[in-house]
Amino acid sequence: MARTKTSSRWLREHFADEFVKRAQQEGYRSRAVYKLKEIQEKDRLIKSGMTIIDLGAAPGGWSQFAAQVVGERGKVIALDILPLVPLAGVGFIQGDFREQAVLDQLLAMLAGVKADLVISDMAPNTSGVKVVDQARGMYLAELVLDFAKQCLKSGGDLLIKVFQGEGFDALLKELRISFAVVASRKPKSSRSRSPELYLLARNYRL
Repeated sequence: MARTKTSSRWLREHFADEFVKRAQQEGYRSRAVYKLKEIQEKDRLIKSGMTIIDLGAAPGGWSQFAAQVVGERGKVIALDILPLVPLAGVGFIQGDFREQAVLDQLLAMLAGVKADLVISDMAPNTSGVKVVDQARGMYLAELVLDFAKQCLKSGGDLLIKVFQGEGFDALLKELRISFAVVASRKPKSSRSRSPELYLLARNYRL
C-alpha cells in the first residue's frame, strides 16, 4: 500500500526529530518522555516515594521516567487499552479506564492508598474532522478529570493533555473548582503545529 504525502512527511520529520534521536540514545520508549521531563524540571511534580497513575501509558515513556524518580519506595501504575512491554517498577493494567472492572483492578493495586499524582498523555483516535476530534479530545479530558477525582488523595496533583478549542474553557473552570492552582504548560518537545498543551492542576480539594 503506497504511503500518502502526509504519512511520508510525518516519517521524515519523525526520524529527523531531535527528541526521537535522544529517546533512542537515552533508552526511553518515546519522544513524549521529554514533555514530562521538562514539566518536571519546572514544577517538581514527581517526588521520591509517590504513588502515580499513568493513563494512556503505552508505549511507556512517561511511566518509565516516573518510576525512575519515585524509586523503590514509590509506585507507578500504568493503564492503557494497548499492551505494554513490562517496565521495571511499573504495574500495568490493560483495559479501558472508563470500565468499572478496570477501575476495580486499579483500586485493588492501590491497596487502599490514594494516588499522589495522575498523569495523562492520552489523545483520541483522530478522524481528520477538526470539530469531531476536538469534541473527542475534550470528552477524554473530562473523563480523566472524573477518574482523578476518584483516585487522588487530598492535596494530590493532575497533569493532563488537552487541545485548545471548543470545551477548553469549561474544562479549565472545572479544574479550578477542584484544585487550588491550575497552570498551562507547552513543552519544547511538543510539536509547534500541534494544538496540544498540558494543564497542571495542583492541590486537589477533596
